[in-house]
Amino acid sequence: MALAPVAARDLWAKTAKAAAGKLLFVGTGTRTGSKGIYAYLFDTARGELTPLGLAVDADTPSFLCLSPDGKTLFAVSEVESYKGAKTGSVTSYIVGAAAGKLTPINTVASGGTGPCHLTTDHTGRVLVVANYAGGSAASFQIGADGRLSEAVSEFHYPSNGPGPGQVKDRQEASHAHRATVSPDNRFVYINDLGLDRIHIYKLDADTAKLTANDPSDWVAAPGSGPRALRFHPSGRWAYCVTEMTSSVDQLGWDSSTGSLTLIGETPLLPAGPPADPTVVSTGSEIVFDHEGDFAYAANRGNNFLATLKVDEGSGKLTLLRRSTCGGSVPRHIALDPTDHWILVANQESNVIAVFRRNERNGELGTAAKSFPIQSPQCVLFV
Repeated sequence: MALAPVAARDLWAKTAKAAAGKLLFVGTGTRTGSKGIYAYLFDTARGELTPLGLAVDADTPSFLCLSPDGKTLFAVSEVESYKGAKTGSVTSYIVGAAAGKLTPINTVASGGTGPCHLTTDHTGRVLVVANYAGGSAASFQIGADGRLSEAVSEFHYPSNGPGPGQVKDRQEASHAHRATVSPDNRFVYINDLGLDRIHIYKLDADTAKLTANDPSDWVAAPGSGPRALRFHPSGRWAYCVTEMTSSVDQLGWDSSTGSLTLIGETPLLPAGPPADPTVVSTGSEIVFDHEGDFAYAANRGNNFLATLKVDEGSGKLTLLRRSTCGGSVPRHIALDPTDHWILVANQESNVIAVFRRNERNGELGTAAKSFPIQSPQCVLFV
């Protein structure tokens, strides 16, 4: 149950200092009753979420990211039209100190329809957006006040339809699903679920301009659908979650050329035929603890979290166990700032599930604390 506005402000005033760094924003889908981005306080001792109410009214803010200094939040609006044009939009917000409120700075066209992911570079001067429905990506300059420029670079990915081995109803066109900046801030990677590729660009942080790299792409297995990409905390490897084949590809990263090379693949699903062939299983997300010893991957359809051990020398993943995600369709996951808890945005069951994490062996608790919210799609700590 949401707090009344006055109660939320009073709670924030009493606990803001103690809760520094534990403010949480949740991006939602707004087609089933949600109204935008919501704010919570997270108690790291108990794993409890206290709702602060609606941070800002927004249309389908399905993914959020934060500037490196924590002062500005950016959100997509995963829509098909903005100001009469066939494009989604992206908005920058001031992160307020009062009751977890967000104040809009400005909104610009995202450069394609259905933007589903965005990230800043490590300087905080560049924003990159992946447009899923439009099959495109764009980069923007971020001003000192958080204001976004119009698109500096735009890339639209042509497609001739699904090829051999691809999924006909999912890979009929390009679907850009993730934007990732390399650890050295020199390269940008755009996961293209529809084309089974990761597009690679050189990044000019001073101008926000992207230029095609050589090599320009990493090519995934046909029909795999590279969805999420995350670099290991050491910067030595990158890990790609494939949506259609529900696996994690370990990729070697060459910092001199920006190239990616497949090292190995870790299936998330059990071997053999599925227990229920009617269930469509899709991988969604991966996160690492701060030390880089363990990874956690979310899988939809089967609705589980996979706990994986990372080999310190080789980066190889070993699947330790599959456990409940605490709901249905885990679209996004995040570890809290202490690494003691993992939060799961279960989109279809309308809950955020919170699991305790054992730092020594990486295991997750079997019983989740559950907090209701309509269509949660992204959880972001400030």
